[in-house]
Amino acid sequence: MADGPAAGLPEEEIADRLVRLDALLERLEQAGGADAEVARHAVEALTEVYGTALARLMRLVGGVPELAPALIRDELLHHLLVLHGLHPQPVEERVARALDDVREALRPRGGTVELTGITDGVAHLRWSGGGGCASSAAAVERAVVESVLTVAPELSRVEVRPAPAPPALIPAESLLRGPAASAHPRSRTP
Repeated sequence: MADGPAAGLPEEEIADRLVRLDALLERLEQAGGADAEVARHAVEALTEVYGTALARLMRLVGGVPELAPALIRDELLHHLLVLHGLHPQPVEERVARALDDVREALRPRGGTVELTGITDGVAHLRWSGGGGCASSAAAVERAVVESVLTVAPELSRVEVRPAPAPPALIPAESLLRGPAASAHPRSRTP
């Protein structure tokens, strides 16, 4: 019975089914008429029932703390828990975890990124790119945004702002000299 419904689908088939499901739901949203309306209501009812089943599962798992991390590491379960508002980790923690992974990739380039806050469904990030051309900086920024939205799809958007430039340093010796000292050499009288 290992290959029956209880075994589930292989990961690559799940990804294919999700793509197909997105396409079908998009077609359903564009369809008109009574049949399309019935189909939309059926999808909503099915989603509510599955959400209720997941909520019951999470209550059961709450009594077994070591199971929750295994559930949230599973990508499909992670997304379903977020979809139904059942994810046990707060959005801030999930975003922070995603940014920890991103920082590892940015570190060799001298870049860094930090979460400055989440307000009204928008994650605010501060990013320093560490140099490079504008197109690679834009690609890195897109990757950062995608990483955050992957772990927190309930966010409406991610705003990435550049970190302020460090203040310019003035050499200390220039502060010790007076304006006349640098313009006119002192003359010595014997």
